[in-house]
Amino acid sequence: MTILGPLLMVALLIAPIYLAKETQEERKIAINQQQKYHLENTEYLYFTVIPEYEAKQLTSNFNESPYYALLYIEEDHFTLYSDQQISLSVSETIEREIEKIIEINNLKKAGIDPQIIEDASSSIDITTKIVSEDGNTTNSHSEASMGIGFISGILIYMFIFMYGTMVMRGVIEEKTSRIVEVIISSVKPFQLMMGKIIGVALVGLSQFVLWILLTVVISTVVELAFLDVSSMSNEISVNEQSAIIAQITNITGGINLIQIFLSFLFYFIAGYLMYSSLFAAVGSAVDAEADTQQFILPITIPLILSFLLIQPIMDNPDGALAFWMSIIPFTSPVIMMVRLPFGVSSWELLLSMGILVGAFVATTWLAGRIYRTGILMYGKKASYKELWKWLRY
Repeated sequence: MTILGPLLMVALLIAPIYLAKETQEERKIAINQQQKYHLENTEYLYFTVIPEYEAKQLTSNFNESPYYALLYIEEDHFTLYSDQQISLSVSETIEREIEKIIEINNLKKAGIDPQIIEDASSSIDITTKIVSEDGNTTNSHSEASMGIGFISGILIYMFIFMYGTMVMRGVIEEKTSRIVEVIISSVKPFQLMMGKIIGVALVGLSQFVLWILLTVVISTVVELAFLDVSSMSNEISVNEQSAIIAQITNITGGINLIQIFLSFLFYFIAGYLMYSSLFAAVGSAVDAEADTQQFILPITIPLILSFLLIQPIMDNPDGALAFWMSIIPFTSPVIMMVRLPFGVSSWELLLSMGILVGAFVATTWLAGRIYRTGILMYGKKASYKELWKWLRY
């Protein structure tokens, strides 16, 4: 999957663009008259006026016709004839063109110059600024903050689930194959558990970095091989490229990218370590993966809740719900990353990190007590009452 992951991701990104470009084809549309309705050609639709007698023939017989469809206009009634199911995009494009023509004609009948309406219409772009404590202002863009926060939260959510369950399956595999009985003779149970958690974490980080690098390299190669990048680059002048770079810089100008990157690494690792210790405890308490459901659900509910509340948190990143969910350690890895691009006080960030570290130490200690007992228990399905006894041993 280290190799296949980037290949599948690039295929998911590039294939739709390439296939959509290949499936677009030019279509000829016949029209029986143009007195009132003169339709302009579009990128893929070409309108041709044909004699009335030929249009009448097409309404009943499309055999060997060079036209994709016939637009038959009779007074104010419009009918599309074709020998196949007409594409939704074609019918909608024609509808919009006719509606625009009718609107202009109605304005002229009412004695209103359509140009006046066009000149009167306007659009504005409100510039938002963030005022810092020292009085300086920086540009702010909610769209960029939402995008960065959403992607960061989803990545941490996926990482914790993916590699946390990998730890659990590894523990179950060692337990059912009795390999753990040999290993325990050389190391303490707690050392074995921490070794597995940290080992999988390093594998996960290595795989994640490789995914990023391979995705960039493979996508570049695929673009050069299958997409006409040269013609696209020629169409974009140097000034336009500079303008695009300046626009990107302007959009992310109010976001502390360094803080977000460092915080992402912290929550990426700390969130995984806390949850993986719980997954390891669950793996040690059961004999088969089918028996893990009753213990997994309470552990994963906070993660699932964090995922479901990403959108409400982005709508109100300074609310009470957002604050408390970014402080509670079981939800803070996802929610704090969602909030960070919108701006979070330093004391809130430090408090969240400190509580998460403390929660990791506490859950690891509790998981270690369950692990040291459960790792050598066979043939007995553990219950919550049984786990409580193991904690008190």
